[in-house]
Amino acid sequence: MTAIQRPPLPPFTRESAIEKVRLAEDGWNSRDPERVALAYTLDSSWRNRSEFVEGREAITSFLERKWRRELDYRLIKELWSFTENRIAVRFAYEWHDDSGSWFRSYGNENWEFDENGLMRRRYASINDLPIREADRRYFWPPGRRPDDHPGLSELGL
Repeated sequence: MTAIQRPPLPPFTRESAIEKVRLAEDGWNSRDPERVALAYTLDSSWRNRSEFVEGREAITSFLERKWRRELDYRLIKELWSFTENRIAVRFAYEWHDDSGSWFRSYGNENWEFDENGLMRRRYASINDLPIREADRRYFWPPGRRPDDHPGLSELGL
């Protein structure tokens, strides 16, 4: 059986690392837990805030819970650093809860990939900042961030 590959594959160049980050952002902005989970190994290991998640099935369940709580979710990721099979990103996303309170969540992630380009490890540190709806900066329709929408650095985030 041939292993499933998720290009770009390690070892990463600056260009392929930027592409990998954008593909991850696009996947998460789909808010489709099944689609997102396919980017991870079957035995992928996560630390997300204070929660530890093991395996693709648990990742899917985690994401289903996340997006039931974090409504109108929109995310921007930006490459911070990379090596042969690791990428570090910073990110910020906006969302609101079911009472209409808005938040911007800031964080950093460290990723490690296997030889097929699947993420084997993900360590995420995230902080939530309550914001007023008037302070939102992400207004694209649900789904992929448009190519002409500013990134984190351009937005001063």
